[in-house]
Amino acid sequence: MKLILFGPPGAGKGTQADKIKSHYNIAHLATGNIFRRNIKNKTNLGQKVKSILDAGKLVPDETVVDLVIDELQHQKYESGYILDGFPRTIPQAEALDDYLSSKDTSIDLFVNLEVPEQELINRILSRADGRSDDTPEKIKTRLDVYHKQTAPVLNHYKKQGKVKEISGVGSIDEIFERIKEVLDQVK
Repeated sequence: MKLILFGPPGAGKGTQADKIKSHYNIAHLATGNIFRRNIKNKTNLGQKVKSILDAGKLVPDETVVDLVIDELQHQKYESGYILDGFPRTIPQAEALDDYLSSKDTSIDLFVNLEVPEQELINRILSRADGRSDDTPEKIKTRLDVYHKQTAPVLNHYKKQGKVKEISGVGSIDEIFERIKEVLDQVK
């Protein structure tokens, strides 16, 4: 199963991806984790990404696409994966589609977690592992960027008939049950 887990910042993508990974035994590729690892290790990519993220902006498409396609070459992704935090723009989605098409495959499902904006803000501000851009002003910037640049990706996959909308409100387990209902129809 090749799955994109989608939603705005604070929707619970990482939390739900971990549960999906465990339950279905598939790999989880989170661009945020790759970026954080590079930031922590002070790599060139990490330093570049940190300055971009600290400003509340998105990492350039080319950088993200190269990173993800390189990562997808690893054997652990051969039997399926969850993409979390990618694609975030139409050019990224098109690059992913082109890459997968060159491998005679495609995304099986695009799960969109829907969460009201005030709930997103509250979740982000209460996170234990806060980021340097987890301030009310930067959160607003990230949500604005999401609505302008990332939300159109949803329509890209709607046109392909791959989107399932899931309410991202409730307990972690309640949300996961909704996701499992959808995934069990695909696998």
